[in-house]
Amino acid sequence: MSAYLIVDIENLLIGLQQRAFAIDLYDLASRLRNTAALAAGLARPEQLQAIAVANWEGVQALNSSAQAILEGAGFQTFDVPERGDFTEALMSRYFSDPSQLLDELILVAPDSALLTLIVRVPKRKSARVRVWADHPPLADDEIIYQPLETVLGIQTKTVALYIDFENIAISLNEQGYAVNLDRLIEGLSAHAKAHGQIVKMAAYAPWGKRGSLPPLIDSSGREVSDEASSRLALANIDPVFNLPGKNSADMRIAKDVLADSTQPNSADIFIIASGDRDFNEVFSALRARNKQVIVWGVRNSTSRLLEKNPTLQVEYLDDFLDLPRYDALRARADVATTLASSVSATFTPSQWSSLVLQYDRLATSMGAHEVTLEMLQDQLQEMHTVVSAARGRDLILQAVAMGIMRLWHANDLDYVQPIDEHPIVERTRLVRDRIVLRVANTLEVRGWEYVNYGFLLKGIAMDRELDRPGLNVDDAWRSEWVDCLVREGILIREMMPHRQNPEDLVPVIKLAPDLPPMARPQPNASNGTKPSYDDLDTSSTQVVRRDLETEQMMKRIVVSVDQFTSYRNFTWCPLGSLHRRLRQFDSGVTFQRAVEWLQELGAVQIEEYDNPDPKIPYKTKGISVVPESSTAQEILQERDAFIRALLRLYEQRIPINAINVARETGLPEEELNLWLSIMESENVLNPVPSKPGLYSLFRTHHTVNLVAETRD
Repeated sequence: MSAYLIVDIENLLIGLQQRAFAIDLYDLASRLRNTAALAAGLARPEQLQAIAVANWEGVQALNSSAQAILEGAGFQTFDVPERGDFTEALMSRYFSDPSQLLDELILVAPDSALLTLIVRVPKRKSARVRVWADHPPLADDEIIYQPLETVLGIQTKTVALYIDFENIAISLNEQGYAVNLDRLIEGLSAHAKAHGQIVKMAAYAPWGKRGSLPPLIDSSGREVSDEASSRLALANIDPVFNLPGKNSADMRIAKDVLADSTQPNSADIFIIASGDRDFNEVFSALRARNKQVIVWGVRNSTSRLLEKNPTLQVEYLDDFLDLPRYDALRARADVATTLASSVSATFTPSQWSSLVLQYDRLATSMGAHEVTLEMLQDQLQEMHTVVSAARGRDLILQAVAMGIMRLWHANDLDYVQPIDEHPIVERTRLVRDRIVLRVANTLEVRGWEYVNYGFLLKGIAMDRELDRPGLNVDDAWRSEWVDCLVREGILIREMMPHRQNPEDLVPVIKLAPDLPPMARPQPNASNGTKPSYDDLDTSSTQVVRRDLETEQMMKRIVVSVDQFTSYRNFTWCPLGSLHRRLRQFDSGVTFQRAVEWLQELGAVQIEEYDNPDPKIPYKTKGISVVPESSTAQEILQERDAFIRALLRLYEQRIPINAINVARETGLPEEELNLWLSIMESENVLNPVPSKPGLYSLFRTHHTVNLVAETRD
């Protein structure tokens, strides 16, 4: 039986060292040879042709005694200077006779070039080909793949990683790196994995503490500092909270490291990602427990005591993290370009937004067009956007580097100003202005002291100015921006007792009392136009057209309320039950928008009434049609005209379907479909079973009778 074991020894040694396998080369070679003989079904390992192929000059750098050790373990060592020549050299040396057919071929840690040997070696039809490697080769049913670790039964070292996240983020930032959170997470995980099997990864920082971390961006250039903890968690890095302040994270890390290292199955390698020198006692304790210690720091920000400690293995994050520098970002305008070309991404508040908002607030309150860098950094600290003036200065300079702000020097002072055309600046101001305007106008129009939080969210959802890619996407987005304006001191959020249930507190929004007055155009009283309530902008000098969906819902509401109150002889209809009845036609805020339009036009009234159920002490909201309203009269006249047309078809025994109704009414298709739908939902028309498109008129219906009685 002819069986060959061919080992790409250089690939094998490099792979094992990269993953921190603790290996004895002689033991490794013996296990490979014995396992291969057993797999091939040989009685003795001596019957196996074991070949170690390599450029032995290159292998010397990995293990100076490798060639002698392998020969002592029963391997033939075959020297091939160029890797690309492995297959040709092996074919020429060992497989040149096509009559010598192999029964078993085993390749260990081969690269793609060596895999070509599989198809070239002469084999019997029943021959087996095995590949022992870290990753399976390309799909081939004839190859038997086995993971190398399983074959050898070797154990990798285990690794625990502890990250002083605040320290390394600030250090990288101070060295001019734009801290890309995606690349940071990927680099930390990959490099830790290169040292062995990861059993724990934890990152320590005052998560959620506003301004404690420098700006972090993602691969699209979006500022994601507020998402850091959740993104780390998704990457299996445990975000551990520590109180803000110097040494707070150090003490928490030291406590966890010492506790973890005493466990029976503690890691073999402890990696501390921090440049602080406060871990010397921890390192001594780890070494006393026979643990390997690795320190990850940032060049020029790592303690010299650590760098000069001969017992520590120091690695630098900037060597293995692929992070861009701010000057490169500025030169290429990566962030601005990405944002401009990817406007569909959801635009959420960030530290850059805070910077713009506080600049505008400061400039408006001062009545100044020029703001110094020092004034802005003090404003940021005063509003708790950052934890210190130094951090505020860093934030401003990073915004300058990223093209969000411009910086110039005059009269021995540094001045800064947002760049109006930048997407972050433009969209931050747009969102702020629309929300503040909506709050201000709601308070003015309705005479309220505050705006209900939920009512405000619905109002923002109706704002046509925010119908842009990445804006006004859902209630979560709207809540995030309202909360941002509260944090920035532009709005005030309070909890107030519910009007119907004083024991229930509800969130409300007010304008900050010290908010600089907004410039608003004055309404033109002479033109007699109504305010654009769809925009909640009482200063509008032109009527804003309502969308078709709102117009249709307005008609449904008036018809439904009129029928309910007329039939039951009530003066009002419960607003909640009306909404439930029309919910199938409400795509989101259409019902709310239609009700508000009808209120603004004087077509309906919304009042609070005693609940019909005497057991319920709380009042309920009711809606009633204002008979004198021209809008209500117009809608009800349309309804009556449509019912009269239905009566004519009914009396002439003409089938009631869309074609005949269209011929009778002369309505366009859109209007026709709307009124057919209204008549069906109000039970004036009922679909005829098994006859699609055909209706029967409910002749004794209350509204039909009223219309019939008023016919000429």
